[in-house]
Amino acid sequence: MASTNDEILLNLEERLAGTLKPIHPSKDVVQRLRERIRFPAPEEVALRLRDWQRMFLVFGGVMSGMLVIITIARAFFYFARSRHI
Repeated sequence: MASTNDEILLNLEERLAGTLKPIHPSKDVVQRLRERIRFPAPEEVALRLRDWQRMFLVFGGVMSGMLVIITIARAFFYFARSRHI
C-alpha cells in the first residue's frame, strides 16, 4: 500500500514538474517592486530606537487613550445597569 501511495505521489510530482514551468520576471517589474518595498537601513532603525523620548511620548499617548476608552466604557455600563435596577 505504501508503494502505491509513493507511486501516485511520484506521478503527481512528475505531472506538476512538466506543467509548472519556472518564470523569470522582467527587470522592470523587479525594479518597481524594490522601489515600493523599502526596508530601512540598520542605522535608521537604530536611530529610531535610540529616540527614547519619542517612544515614551507615543507609549504614554497610547496608554492615556486606552484609559479614556475604558473610563467611557465603564460609564456606559454603569448607566445601563442603573436603568435596569
